[in-house]
Amino acid sequence: MKKMWMSLTLAGVLLMVAGCGNNGSGGEQDGGTEQSGGSAEGKAYTVAISQIVEHPSLDETRRGFLAGLKDAGIEEGKNLTVDYNNAQGDATTNLSIAQKIADSDSDLALAIATPPAQALVQQVQDKPVLFAAVTDPLGAKIVGDLEKPGANVTGASDTNPEAIVQLMDFVASELPDVKTVGLILNEGEPNAVVMADNAEKALASHGIKLVKASVTNTSEVKQAADSLVGKADAFFITLDNTVVSAVDTIIQVANDNDIPFFSSDRDTVEKGAMVTVGFKYYDHGYQVGQMAAQILKDGANPGDMPVSFPDKLDLILNVKAAKEQGIEVTDSMKSKVQDPDNDIIE
Repeated sequence: MKKMWMSLTLAGVLLMVAGCGNNGSGGEQDGGTEQSGGSAEGKAYTVAISQIVEHPSLDETRRGFLAGLKDAGIEEGKNLTVDYNNAQGDATTNLSIAQKIADSDSDLALAIATPPAQALVQQVQDKPVLFAAVTDPLGAKIVGDLEKPGANVTGASDTNPEAIVQLMDFVASELPDVKTVGLILNEGEPNAVVMADNAEKALASHGIKLVKASVTNTSEVKQAADSLVGKADAFFITLDNTVVSAVDTIIQVANDNDIPFFSSDRDTVEKGAMVTVGFKYYDHGYQVGQMAAQILKDGANPGDMPVSFPDKLDLILNVKAAKEQGIEVTDSMKSKVQDPDNDIIE
């Protein structure tokens, strides 16, 4: 009888030890993600991303965002699940994605571009919302205050008002024959309208006229560019998702007609525009990824996190594109580039 009691007691102890070994993180399971005693590194996260359309700047923003998370210990395939959604420029799809994310169990939502940000802010109330590639978060009513956004929303704007001013100063000083600039624009995009107004003011200060060619979708972009031939001495585009998605057609028209083409983002210059004043969208996304890590790992309140802005502005010059567009790059032009090793593209 005594031996039997001892055997039962030993079995009970073994069961208790086994139970403790399966409950190293307070009893919560994480769908197979490796635990580490309940530490932040042992937790699994789900991030939902809503992107308005695919084009290089937005794609680089997303890539930088994920890199920022990875460097903070939150990595896809290890402890991060990414629910990536692309609206392909469709407003109805954009809203449906926001509603889907609102109903999901994701830990955080990221909006890439203004329309997804507006939709997520309207639909998502119970989880943090971050935005990136948004030009005017105040004007778009995404936040009410840049220093202390409030509620569950914060993020990073992709514009510095000085960028357009510096670009137009460059045009006026280095390309004196440019008297009229043609702008291809989707006036349904708030970002694009704000930047177009800023460009018009900056050009007017130099006595240069802005002529607009409006589009409503990407299929109209080439026709709009063609319509500006003979009316404009140069082309310019803002951070206009509709237009940037079809930027190859503008580059072709500019090259065929020896028209210098200025853009508002580095990626378009790398593809074949002549010049911009800008920054790397990868760095922009990385910055937002770091913000996301503070929220997910450290419990930071997005409403208390100031909206950030790019501060590493530089002239980015594509020498080959300039030649294609009938412009000889001078030493004076090159001297305006602060980081020639990285920002002069041969």
